[in-house]
Amino acid sequence: MTGAAAVPPFETQDSETLRAALAAGDGVNHETALGGFVVEGQARHARLILCHGAGAGHDSPFLTRLRQQLAACGIQVVALEFGYMATMRQAGKRRPPPRIERLVAELSEWHRALQALDGETPLWFGGKSMGGRVASLLATQVEMAGLVLCGYPFHPPGKPARLRLDHWPEIRCPLLLLQGTRDPFGRRDEVEGYDLPAQTECHFLDGGDHDWKPPKRHARTQSTLIDEAVGHVSRRLGASE
Repeated sequence: MTGAAAVPPFETQDSETLRAALAAGDGVNHETALGGFVVEGQARHARLILCHGAGAGHDSPFLTRLRQQLAACGIQVVALEFGYMATMRQAGKRRPPPRIERLVAELSEWHRALQALDGETPLWFGGKSMGGRVASLLATQVEMAGLVLCGYPFHPPGKPARLRLDHWPEIRCPLLLLQGTRDPFGRRDEVEGYDLPAQTECHFLDGGDHDWKPPKRHARTQSTLIDEAVGHVSRRLGASE
């Protein structure tokens, strides 16, 4: 798969599968031409489209706990899979993601399909690391209720000068940022020095790395940091009614 390949559109059958999954919210895996997805919970407050990172899909323990806890708070989570990850899962072989423009185009198709099915429920986008970056780029192209960025990759580890913030001034929607204080893609002391959009609400998770894992003898655990993040997300998205 290359960045130049056409993004497969949502077919009628895919849209009906998505419609039924949104109504059920039962956490069952589904397949579409774009990739797999899971819908967790009912949209009592809002709907969050959650994108995975570069190396692990939406079934990772991190994203599974995150979406299940959010669903328990009344946030419906649509955890989707980019096409390259579906190919990797089906072939059983690791492969790098395509160019970021390709992933933005795929997410744009999900946005179109979801808006066509339900234009009333507040639709937030976000994700883990690369997935959050893709969502933030899409936010400069389409309207959305807001962004939830979990461990944003501000720069490659060890290369703080290579910032991925050029498009952030174009983001107009609310932006909720959840970042581990020890994240090598953007530590707290680094992020606090960035000129972020005025509407950014940032919460640092004490001791967390890029996966929100604190040191072994830390008072917190990855699970408690995920739960802390869920509290911030549910409060913010609950206010979007």
